[in-house]
Amino acid sequence: MTGDILTFALLSLSSIFIIVNPLSSTLLYVSLTGTLDHEVQMRIATEAAKYALAILVIFALLGGVILQLFGITLEAFRIAGGILLFVIGMEMVYARNSRSKMTATEKYEGIDAEDVSVMPLAIPMIAGPGAITTSIVLMNEAKGFGPLAYLIVIVSIVLTIGVTYYMMRNADYIVKRIGQREFRAVNRLMGMLLIAIAVQFVIIGLKTAFPTLAGV
Repeated sequence: MTGDILTFALLSLSSIFIIVNPLSSTLLYVSLTGTLDHEVQMRIATEAAKYALAILVIFALLGGVILQLFGITLEAFRIAGGILLFVIGMEMVYARNSRSKMTATEKYEGIDAEDVSVMPLAIPMIAGPGAITTSIVLMNEAKGFGPLAYLIVIVSIVLTIGVTYYMMRNADYIVKRIGQREFRAVNRLMGMLLIAIAVQFVIIGLKTAFPTLAGV
């Protein structure tokens, strides 16, 4: 049981961390706030992290209820989420800007906006469809592990947003030491891991929806 909880904890943290992608969020933060005063930059980083955290925690806690209201089964949502994560992972591997997280229009509108903390930073860059989907699926997976597993998902969200916030606060230092080549290499590696997680989501969803596939 301890081993299962540890495996679930590693899956939760890695899944949420990879899909949020703090480094990518930090680079966008720099491009959107580069011309602003330092004090304003710090406020935007704080508010973006706060809103993103609230969104992910709310969907993690209430996602199951929302699915029931719309008559959507967890298996269907898990398969759809796996496909979405697969698409995002492929875009990361091929070093493309993920349109599943944020469109070009949203990015350019954000550059001219007075306050970019909510849109497009918190939504959809940090707490995008992929991160929301992952949070809901993981929280439902936690049912099989007991109360501790629910806490693990919430802690994984908090840690990931905490890292993202820290990186945005120290964006100038990070950007000076990470070039585009290094960023693409890290992004591709994280993309491969995300693809593997996405495939696992789909496999579990198919086995649960169609028990005969699992030989049950």
